[in-house]
Amino acid sequence: MFKGVPTLANLNLRLLKSQVKTPRLTLVNGLVLVRRNKATATSLDIADADPKTDQINLDVYSQEDLLKRARFGHTGKQVQKKIASEKKLRTPPLLDLVFANRKLSFYDPSSGPKQREEHAKLEQRRNYSMRPHREQEQRNAEDVLFDMFASEETGLISMGKFLAGLKTTGIRRTDPRVRELMDNLKKVHKLNNYETGSSAETQHLNRETFKAVVSPNIVLIAKAFRQQFVIPDFSSFTKDIEEIYCNCKSNTLGKLADYIPQLARYSPNFWGVSICTVDGQRFSIGDVDEPFTLQSCSKPLTYAIALEKLGPKVVHSFVGQEPSGRNFNELVLDQNKKPHNPMINAGAILTCSLMNALVKPDMTSAEIFDYTMSWFKRLSGGEYIGFNNAVFLSEREAADRNYALGFYMRENKCFPKRTNLKEVMDYYFQCCSMETNCEAMSVIAASLANGGICPTTEEKVFRPEVIRDVLSIMHSCGTYDYSGQFAFKVGLPAKSGVSGGMMLVIPNVMGIFAWSPPLDDLGNTVRGLQFCEELVNMFNFHRYDNLKHLSNKKDPRKHRYETKGLSIVNLLFSAASGDVTALRRHRLSGMDITLADYDGRTALHLAASEGHLECVKFLLEQCHVPHNPKDRWGNLPVDEAENFNHSDVVEYLKSWAEKVKDAPEECFPEAVTTKTAADEEISTDTVTTPDRSGNTSPVPSEAGFRSPSPVSSESDSTASVASVDKTKPGL
Repeated sequence: MFKGVPTLANLNLRLLKSQVKTPRLTLVNGLVLVRRNKATATSLDIADADPKTDQINLDVYSQEDLLKRARFGHTGKQVQKKIASEKKLRTPPLLDLVFANRKLSFYDPSSGPKQREEHAKLEQRRNYSMRPHREQEQRNAEDVLFDMFASEETGLISMGKFLAGLKTTGIRRTDPRVRELMDNLKKVHKLNNYETGSSAETQHLNRETFKAVVSPNIVLIAKAFRQQFVIPDFSSFTKDIEEIYCNCKSNTLGKLADYIPQLARYSPNFWGVSICTVDGQRFSIGDVDEPFTLQSCSKPLTYAIALEKLGPKVVHSFVGQEPSGRNFNELVLDQNKKPHNPMINAGAILTCSLMNALVKPDMTSAEIFDYTMSWFKRLSGGEYIGFNNAVFLSEREAADRNYALGFYMRENKCFPKRTNLKEVMDYYFQCCSMETNCEAMSVIAASLANGGICPTTEEKVFRPEVIRDVLSIMHSCGTYDYSGQFAFKVGLPAKSGVSGGMMLVIPNVMGIFAWSPPLDDLGNTVRGLQFCEELVNMFNFHRYDNLKHLSNKKDPRKHRYETKGLSIVNLLFSAASGDVTALRRHRLSGMDITLADYDGRTALHLAASEGHLECVKFLLEQCHVPHNPKDRWGNLPVDEAENFNHSDVVEYLKSWAEKVKDAPEECFPEAVTTKTAADEEISTDTVTTPDRSGNTSPVPSEAGFRSPSPVSSESDSTASVASVDKTKPGL
């Protein structure tokens, strides 16, 4: 509450000077209720009383205290007003998204200009009382976003431009987490009488309307534009994915599956890739909306449902966890008379029997199918999950091998009790015949990567322990007889299907689904395998890639230039603090000692300005860095030493300059400038990178950095520095 306002807990005395003379008292449980006269007030005040003597102790309250309280207006009625004002402040200024009129959308209709002015004052008081250490006019996220995209001419924001910027971060307009934003845009467009020449997504809004529209989803939107997702530079990442996609598209190897006619009818040119990160960032390219059946890609999902409902102890008492080393549909069991793992046909059929006999024994076959489809839809965040009856009938007609597996397992008493083999086989064929597309499967893969939580709906579908077991089996047994080589080359959990699908899971990062019907001899999609291998060759997604020292692979999880920036900061801080040991460590690691910050200041600049002679000697004598690099204001290291009165450093630098001038070039080898992948990426941005050689002096101008003509001598260089210093900020 407010400072100085009395409450019932501390039993403060509420007596004015005029009331102390003739109070009318009533004793109630040790408290005296003092009734004021009608001329002053009608409220009741509370005073301390001695329950034994029924006397009021007025000595502890001086007249000065009472006058102070009266002067500041601490009466009962005013306290009640302050309490009411505080309660009013807790209600949001935008009530229930109710439109007042076309111009001031989403405002409470009962609030007129006077009420809004009063509310602004109360809001200012609340900001002052709650955040006294902050500026009262601090802009919130909505204001910052509006200023980023608003037009300077009209003062309005184009929602088309705003949504396009949101898409570059990976958030689509169809994302369930921004449904309120899109619904509000439609409401505003409707109130504007459906203005001609614009749609709900391309209209122009003022500041207050924009803030009301985006406020329900501002947390997600602000996180997106602040690049706080798992892939911060999503646009650069998608460009690399497009490059890999185009490389794989030219692969024409493989042939279509023909054991059922529906699979043989697909075009071999179909090729699509869809990506969904654990933060819900989406990207798709190619034939991602073309429907296909799940086939074996359904096996890890039914296995996950069984683990969730029965637990690993029960499930693995019926099915093993080891790679079989044999063909995926071979009539073979392990030494315990169990299928080797849930990813081969025998193990998947047994998993379906667990669903039928143990998970939901009271359900009919149709109810079990609907129950399973509901799990798949929850994993996909409501994306398309259907059923292809033609494929189901063809699967059942060409299922002699699968029926043989079922009878073989029944002979060895692998199934739980009360198992109806015909119903189990139909249920297995139904799961394989579920229809979907790349978009939905990428969200399912991302749900597995996110520990069982759907990234688009944020619904927890599976427990993390279940996902851990599923991904472990996928890693060792997910790609048929190619599983060992896939684990060696790619090192990530994956599951393939004979319909041409390849579900790839990068734990805690993203899920990827690639689909192309042509298969290799082992039943895996040819383009999908190539895509996965090129992906881990470009990015450090392999499970056993060294994230610290590997330099020839990109890490999209880091901000652009993050590693480079940290290296520069560590180098310059070591030089500024005079830490020769740290500089020696950077030198031995092969780091480019000539690196500079955004002002062009090198380690030699910092060491000279701080007067660290030992660091200066080490940089020149051991690292062989140039002695005359210029920062953006044209200052040399010797100039920095002179400005801060380090005479010993000045004397050494001048003597070193004379020595370099007189000695042949072979006496002074070049500095260590070993370039990593990050260095090469930086070097491409030569437009905004100042030249730090001794022959040119970058000068800031309106058009960027301009390089003056080369200087011929040291005196000319000094004159050039003097002229450049005029552009230095603050001069």
